[in-house]
Amino acid sequence: MEQETRGVRTLLGDPRRAILRLSLPMIAAMFVQSLYNVADAIWVAGLGSEALAAVGLFFPFMMGMMALATGLGVGGSSAVSRRIGARDKLGAERAALLTLSLGLLISFFFVAGVPLAFRLFALLGAKGEAARGAAAYARVLFGGAAVLFFANLATALLRGEGDARRAMYAILLGGILNIALDPLFIYAFRLGVAGAAWATLASLSASALLLSVWLFFRPTTYLRLSLRKLRWDFPLIWEILAVGVPASLAQLSMSLAMLAVNGILLRVGGERAVAVFGTGWRVVTLGTIPMNGMATGVTAVTAAAFGAGDGGKLRTAYFYAIRLGVLIQLGIASFVALAAPALSLLFTYSAGSAGLRPDLVAFLRWMCLFLPTVPLGMLTSAMFNGVKMGIRALLLTVLRTVVLQALGGWALGVGLGLGERGVWWGIIAANVLMAWVGFAWGRHTVASLSRKFSHAG
Repeated sequence: MEQETRGVRTLLGDPRRAILRLSLPMIAAMFVQSLYNVADAIWVAGLGSEALAAVGLFFPFMMGMMALATGLGVGGSSAVSRRIGARDKLGAERAALLTLSLGLLISFFFVAGVPLAFRLFALLGAKGEAARGAAAYARVLFGGAAVLFFANLATALLRGEGDARRAMYAILLGGILNIALDPLFIYAFRLGVAGAAWATLASLSASALLLSVWLFFRPTTYLRLSLRKLRWDFPLIWEILAVGVPASLAQLSMSLAMLAVNGILLRVGGERAVAVFGTGWRVVTLGTIPMNGMATGVTAVTAAAFGAGDGGKLRTAYFYAIRLGVLIQLGIASFVALAAPALSLLFTYSAGSAGLRPDLVAFLRWMCLFLPTVPLGMLTSAMFNGVKMGIRALLLTVLRTVVLQALGGWALGVGLGLGERGVWWGIIAANVLMAWVGFAWGRHTVASLSRKFSHAG
């Protein structure tokens, strides 16, 4: 293949090695991202409770922007990987350019929200300094939406061509810069809450500049992008969106499910129950970061195998990832169960929060029951995205979160009167059940595709 890079050779080579080489850098990058999200909250907390409230008011909109960017990135990167598997370099470059163009178009909707920011938060019921702070924060990030989308999409496209290492470098650059710039913009420049947004935009701009150099100005990647290669290929646009839109909706469904669970917990246990769940779920989310990193590798490798029509490689990649993922999550679940008292102490060290500690320890230990099953569902969804079955990935996520998780929590916590712990057990049951359903569906899909490819060959 013309101008093959190390990443492309990895993507087209042994699927087990490819998954490892693509997953490990992304796991490291995602941990740093989590770290700078925590750092943002720590620095803003120094401005007082209204500043924290302002950031919290914008958080759903930030989640929406990230969900759209992440989903579109999944759609674009899987299209790129499939064309690399089919040894269609120009097609891969056009898929990448279309993905970036779609991201630019979507970002304009957020830019249009800049003059409406204060009115938007006022309509949501925010008042005073919290509303003004949220509006100031929103104006910066709505105005810089194009940068946010480009940075996220470009890293996804690098993963699609098998170059996870450069994607990691770009994410690490942004994460470290954000941590360093927060106090400078917030306190030294006296920009307050808006300073945190400016620090985020500046760090994203640095990542975007680096990615632009790699992809456009001095291309050393397999994808060598130029606007001259851009073609408005509507079947290709549909292929990108057919995976990208369901992936975005899956991200948004998780937020809706958390809102529903919070509402149920408020009914059965009040604010204390919500505090335990919200704090404990952060730890659980950190425990699934390795699977999020692996999912990016699984999507790329299975997409390349699908593009090449190689059923053996598709089967090997999927089952290897599942086995490795289960082993990793067993280790994480064991660590969380043993370290639950120490982990809880990190969040309950003050006199005002110490009373939450016993329930938080219990919550973490109960949640360990479903952590080993996470790979069965998450990596199956990643495989579905790779083989152009994004709707299946969306169905698995929606059934698990919005339907079974919320309904299970309601049925056990409210219907059977089991209270707060009943809600926990409903969440565990939903996750375990849908993980096994997803795995069964994934096995059937891989077997069907393998038969199809063997007959075609």
